[in-house]
Parts: sequence; structure tokens; C-alpha cells
Amino acid sequence: MYLELKNLSKSFGEKEVVKNLSLSLGKGELLCLLGSSGCGKTTTLKMIGGFLKPDAGEIRVDGQNITCMEPEERPVSTVFQSYALFPHLTVLDNVTYGLKFQKIKKKEAKEMGMKYLEKVGLTEYAHSKIHEISGGQQQRVALVRSLITKPKVLLLDEPLSNLDAKLRIKMRQEIKQIQREFDITMVFVTHDQEEAMVLGDSIAIMDQGNLIQIGKPEEVYTHPANDFARNFLGVSNCFRDDAGNEIHCRPEDLFFAVEGNIHGEIIREEFLGFYRQYYIRVTDGSQVLLRAERDIVRQKGEKVILGMK
Repeated sequence: MYLELKNLSKSFGEKEVVKNLSLSLGKGELLCLLGSSGCGKTTTLKMIGGFLKPDAGEIRVDGQNITCMEPEERPVSTVFQSYALFPHLTVLDNVTYGLKFQKIKKKEAKEMGMKYLEKVGLTEYAHSKIHEISGGQQQRVALVRSLITKPKVLLLDEPLSNLDAKLRIKMRQEIKQIQREFDITMVFVTHDQEEAMVLGDSIAIMDQGNLIQIGKPEEVYTHPANDFARNFLGVSNCFRDDAGNEIHCRPEDLFFAVEGNIHGEIIREEFLGFYRQYYIRVTDGSQVLLRAERDIVRQKGEKVILGMK
């Protein structure tokens, strides 16, 4: 494997933030580290980047042990949540900033910078200051500034959290496109389940410093390792049918049936454009969520029978 974390642990005082974490990632793959605030995902990212030293464990990139290397020595680059761009420098100077530490001559660095800006459609802004470009454009500048030094692994710490909803969706597509074009191995930290599903070749779900599950998005969604993974990665229903059997299912797995052993009453309906959501109280008193096509219309108070796909 290209990136390997072996038994990583990190504590702050008496609090163990990352607990014996092991995972691996292939070359050119994008791993999303997913979890709520305080789960240990950003601490893990900082250990890979060299900004925090692990208390135990090992980090390898392309077979090389980088655990004790300083950040600037590692074949790793980080895009921070704040982008960390220099406001007094132009877009081009921001992009080429890291090249001077690689002793690349100014003319060559400028030519490289323009080529990278061309790849993300920003050549016309090369001589603009950072405050003169939009949030999405700043995000692209931060990305190519990290990529131009040709790291083996690119780390991204919730880089879309400062953008509005519409721009976040657009930037997801751009990040995935950039990742494929450069064939770069990425670790992307997020607390957004949808973001992880869209971006990740694989998803690692963390909780309280522990790795709960790792796998392809579809695998993690359809075959969650436990209740935490099931509930964290999307909405999940948990109830008992009329026979007393415990049921775990996604809202899209339920449908309105003619017969069956799940009886209920509709208590609320929501129209969400391309589908409808129904909140239904079933026999055991639980409230379940059903997602149906928008032309399937039921009324509040209606008695229904549910089936499962």
C-alpha cells in the first residue's frame, strides 16, 4: 500500500484522542476520514503531515518511514481549512511559494506556476491579490500551491467548510477532477457524510479515536459494521414489526405495500422536489422514515402497510 498507518496513538494529557489506528491507502486513491468533531480525524491528519508527533505507531509513504520526519521533509502537503494563503502575495506568487525551498529558479517556477493555474482555469488571475478572487478560486489556488511541489500524498482538512452550499457541491467535483488528473493520493477530512460519499474511493469512519469501519462508500453504506456506522452514514430506521422482529433499514428500503407485517399511520409528509418523505408511526410506537417517488401521495392520518426491498 502507498500510505500506511500502523497502530497510531495520540493523547493530550489523560485524553487518548487517537487509539491504535491502522489503515492503508493505495496510490492515486482518495480516502475520506469521516467523523464528528473530536473523533480524532484532524489529529490523525496532523500526524501524517508531521505537525503532531504520535505517541506510538508508524507512518509510511511509498514504503518510506516518515514518522520522525519534520513537516518540510515529508513527501506530503496539506491544504488547511483556512487555505493559509498569503494576502500580500499575488495568486501566482502564492502558487510558486513552496518551489523556492526546492531551489527552483524564479523563471522556471513562474512557468510551472502558470501551467498549474491553467489546469484550474485561473491564468487570468495570476497577478491578482488573494482578496480580489472568490472563495472557490482561493480554494483552487490552495490546491495547486500544494500540488506544484509534487507531494506523494495530499492532505485536506475540511477545505470546503467555509464555502456556501452551492459552491461546496461545485468544488467537490473540481477536487475529484484534480485528483484524477494529477493521479494524487489524497486524505480528505470531513464531518459531512454526503461529501464523503461523493468524494471518497474509500471512507474511514472514526468515533472517539477509534476506527469504526473502512471501505468503499457503497459497502460502508449498505453493510455498516455497527449501529454507530449505520446511523452516522445516513439516516437509519430501527423498529420492531408486528411479529416483534427487530428491523434495521434505510428510508429508501421501505415502500407502501398491499399486505405485510409492518402496519403504521402517517404522521407527517414532506415534499422535497425529486422525492417525498413520510414519517410513520409503526405498531411498536417507533417513528420510521420512508422515502418515496414524488408522485406517490399519501395523507396524514392514513393507515398504511409497509414492505421492505
